[in-house]
Amino acid sequence: MAPQGIWSGTVSFSLVAIPVQLVRAVSPGRISFRLLHDADYAPLARQMFCPEREEAAVPAEEIARGYEIAPDRYIPLTDEELASVTPERSRTIEIVEFIDLAELDPLYFDHPYYLVPLKGGEKSYRLLAEVLQRTNRAGLAKFVLVEREYLVAVTGHGGALTVTTLHYPGEILPAAGSAPREAVSDAKLQERMQEAIARLTTDFAPGKYADERREKLLALLRRKAAEQAPVTAPVSGEEEAEGPPDLVTALEEAMRDMKRVR
Repeated sequence: MAPQGIWSGTVSFSLVAIPVQLVRAVSPGRISFRLLHDADYAPLARQMFCPEREEAAVPAEEIARGYEIAPDRYIPLTDEELASVTPERSRTIEIVEFIDLAELDPLYFDHPYYLVPLKGGEKSYRLLAEVLQRTNRAGLAKFVLVEREYLVAVTGHGGALTVTTLHYPGEILPAAGSAPREAVSDAKLQERMQEAIARLTTDFAPGKYADERREKLLALLRRKAAEQAPVTAPVSGEEEAEGPPDLVTALEEAMRDMKRVR
């Protein structure tokens, strides 16, 4: 299944402009479930309740946003106030500088995406991807997606351009549990550590690793789908019930697109 485009625009720097589309580079591995009422298997819906009004459900038009500055103290914000500080959606990923990728601490990496070339930009796209990968460089840019301004790194990987959102410096927490520098003074311990690290050092082969719980859970779902019929939620109102879905097919589709089974 072809990846779904998230954004279309251009990557630009100096006088170069490359038309691209942003697509996902990873699919979530987490498997999620719907919460059901065990009496009739109806999907449960979340509602907002006000504890000050005997837990009465609050309609959407009465819900406001507030920033908590202390316990039970808030600064309320309207949709108009939030819109006034929300940047416009980017049309361009404009690279403002290139850096040595080795200088970028892995702590800054957040979420990766692929950039796919659009018609007319294939040659420039390939050249930029090759140059960035060969020189181990990353282009830094600001990019607005879904009302948030991200700092991103544009890199070359396997002949393709990737965009990775980066954490801002203020989001990086100080190191926890680090030992004082003067405490590292045992030469024999240091030598043993170096020897142990050397013995375990190898080439990175990600195929050796797997999420074992996820694989066991998927096997359990496949087995249950083959052994028993799926439960069906009750039909509300005058809505006619449709025939029960092929759960095995539904599960395979969910595994492919990772939208329902994540």
